[in-house]
Amino acid sequence: MCRNNLSTDLNIKLLPWQQEVWDSAVRFKVVAAGRRTGKSRLAAYLLIFYGLQVKAGHVFYVAPTQGQARDIMWQALLEVGHPVIKSSHINNLQITLLNGATISLKGADRPETMRGVSLKYLVMDEYADMKPEVWEQILRPALADQKGGAMFIGTPMGRNHFYELYTYAGLEDDETYDAWHFTSYDNPLLDPEEIDMAKKSMSSYAFRQEFMASFEAMGSDIFKEEWIKVGTEEPEFGSYYLAIDMAGFEDAGKKKKKSRLDNTSIACVKVNETGWFVDEIIYGRWTFEETAEKIFNAVAKYDPAAVGIEKGIAKQAIMSPLTDMMKQRGKFFRIEELTHGNKKKTDRIVAALQGRFEHGGITINEGEWNVEFLDELFQFPNPQVHDDLIDALAYIDQLAKVTYYYDFEEDNFEAMDLIAGY
Repeated sequence: MCRNNLSTDLNIKLLPWQQEVWDSAVRFKVVAAGRRTGKSRLAAYLLIFYGLQVKAGHVFYVAPTQGQARDIMWQALLEVGHPVIKSSHINNLQITLLNGATISLKGADRPETMRGVSLKYLVMDEYADMKPEVWEQILRPALADQKGGAMFIGTPMGRNHFYELYTYAGLEDDETYDAWHFTSYDNPLLDPEEIDMAKKSMSSYAFRQEFMASFEAMGSDIFKEEWIKVGTEEPEFGSYYLAIDMAGFEDAGKKKKKSRLDNTSIACVKVNETGWFVDEIIYGRWTFEETAEKIFNAVAKYDPAAVGIEKGIAKQAIMSPLTDMMKQRGKFFRIEELTHGNKKKTDRIVAALQGRFEHGGITINEGEWNVEFLDELFQFPNPQVHDDLIDALAYIDQLAKVTYYYDFEEDNFEAMDLIAGY
């Protein structure tokens, strides 16, 4: 039986996030993922698939200890690989495939057992718990003969060597590397209510690390959990503003290393002299037409005082379907152009949001969007985690320049920018 036929016998079924990683052609894949996302199942499929690509070759699965390797991966390999497994030996934790290739389970705490081999493929699981020398001095050279590939997977443990590798992989300087970030909510087979229950019994730091796959170091937060004020009661007075952070449609025609797309985000915020009430942030990955529909529906719902869209090619592109929709439905509204104001994104977001959150000037309405928003907020400014929702919210600072009038004569009053606070 040929190797192509063997690989089809696996009947591989992947979750959406697993498929995204699987489809990437990069040689070295770095995946930071929360608990119970399905990391081990993806690893098992990859180990068997690559094992089938080389006759009598070797692939390794490496966990922090050999006991962990056995507990995590042995049964998973037997389950998904049974159509193509010739023999298995639990005593030495080795599986032989029908083509003669072997899959060996190893512990990083015993590096001497991994020297002197030539590898086709390698999975390093819970890489944050290993000494980086195991990869740098032993396993990376073992891939050289066959130009083999590797996947690093795991849950973060602060900003250690896993974070450094993850950050490096996310840069576009090295085309052989790429990085992905997934939370436990990205597994559709895992009940989100179960994750929510776990959150109630865990510290905020532990939850963000274990379930949200956050690399944050304890105590390094720009935005702190105790600053977050949640309330469901909309203020009686004030005006709504819609600020829209567009996804990078302008990059659609370019070859980009990153495969995970940005979200278009619509921040719907009621503003008055006491602060902001964030009713919702609508977000998703949409076509131009779908984006125009989302904006139009939000305008119809909130009747905002102003609508702002981030300056760029994406704004220009969205104006055509949005204008057509206005004409067809007989409802017109002005679009303000939002700009960076010659500030770096990080500086702009911090300036707009940090003080307001710290001093209770922002209240967020309860909703499903809270999970994505708070994940972005607490990990900001991690370059490998999206910031689309918080960027949209930060634009409200630019859009909602409200002037309040107190007792005055018609031609004698002082305008005050009470919303910005300066």
